[in-house]
Amino acid sequence: MAFESLSEKFQNIFGGLKGKGRLTEADVKLAMREVKMALLEADVNFKVVKQFVSKVQERAIGEDIMNGLNPGQMVIKIVQEEMINLMGPEPVELILKPAGEISIIMLCGLQGAGKTTMAAKLAGKLVRNGKKPLLAACDVYRPAAIKQLQINGEKLGIPVFAMGDKNKPQDIARAAVMHAKENGNNVLILDTAGRLHVDEDMMQELVEIKENVDVYKTILVVDAMTGQDAVNVATSFNDEIGIDGVILTKLDGDTRGGAALSIRAVTGKPILFSGVGEKLTDVEQFYPDRMAGRILGMGDVLSLIEKAAEQVDMNDAKALEQKMKKGKFDYEDYLMQMQQMKKMGGIGAIMNMLPGMGLGKNLKNMPDIDESERQLQKIEAIIYSMTKYERTHPDCLNPSRKNRIAKGSGQPIQEVNRMVKQFEQSRKMMKQMTGMMKGKGNRFRMPF
Repeated sequence: MAFESLSEKFQNIFGGLKGKGRLTEADVKLAMREVKMALLEADVNFKVVKQFVSKVQERAIGEDIMNGLNPGQMVIKIVQEEMINLMGPEPVELILKPAGEISIIMLCGLQGAGKTTMAAKLAGKLVRNGKKPLLAACDVYRPAAIKQLQINGEKLGIPVFAMGDKNKPQDIARAAVMHAKENGNNVLILDTAGRLHVDEDMMQELVEIKENVDVYKTILVVDAMTGQDAVNVATSFNDEIGIDGVILTKLDGDTRGGAALSIRAVTGKPILFSGVGEKLTDVEQFYPDRMAGRILGMGDVLSLIEKAAEQVDMNDAKALEQKMKKGKFDYEDYLMQMQQMKKMGGIGAIMNMLPGMGLGKNLKNMPDIDESERQLQKIEAIIYSMTKYERTHPDCLNPSRKNRIAKGSGQPIQEVNRMVKQFEQSRKMMKQMTGMMKGKGNRFRMPF
């Protein structure tokens, strides 16, 4: 999980501060030395670490907080504020040209950063925001990149402009602009070629594209898992061609934190989006305050609410509410809830965003997340082995039906019985919850 090691270290450091009734200057300095080591081990830029620790220590000692009612919490608050300033301080939106004009976005970066996939993800996000994007395959050195872009575009229902691998990238970009104008596309995303390392040919090619078409935004795609190297790459691209922002990919992987915590401070360029999974919908706007909350184990409830709002169909939710009120919750509803949880990233992703459960040791002390995910898969297999009648009439499951379902799902009868018991408990709990909501004006009241 992203930032797990850094988060755990921070929670250990600040856990000691929370328990103290009063802090001395020596306590603060010791904690800051440990913070410095944790950040350096997370591959955060040395100069950034030095400035960050200096600011936090100066504020913690200078604001006379050590004799306050909750000095430990105040130090954590200062760390959070400075971490937000490091990555932000405010989220930066991708502002496009007014309606009727084409915004040309050029994605660039090293090979393997996930650029081609991110081009499709970004296009999908723009569609959800009411835009009409066109993807252009300008990587002529890797034929698989053209095919990959076409496949992903087809999955999302987004057109892809390609001219094969025999034309120059700048010529493809020019032709793509004409195609966008003719077909009413208001955003053109250029997927350019990557290299294994920054080189002269690569930069010249990008310069030539910018000379031939009016690139509105140049966005660098970097692999968050490469840590400090990602910062060096961002610096090189910014110096050579100029970039307007950064997208971090693989932020759901074993990210040490160096890239996210250093790029803005070193280049002065904002992180616009982050890739948080393998699905084509797994891209989020980058919020410095929310990322700081995750790193410090404070959770990210706002992102969780947004994920839920994106994945939950309001009509389905209202229909489910009516069924719950009438006590008609069935296996179809049970299955739908599990599928919505999966769309939100699964149990682990949800737990990661809850305060106090986050990326560090608290999550490790919870029941095995992987085992919970496997259990959900078993339940899905069991429900899929039911007939339509059995799913909508839960009380009809007699022993012979259960045996048939067990065989069909490849699960032992004990697993089927366990699932039925869990379902009954869920149904009972939901009935109680709706009972609590009854009353004049739908006010909450206890059922006694």
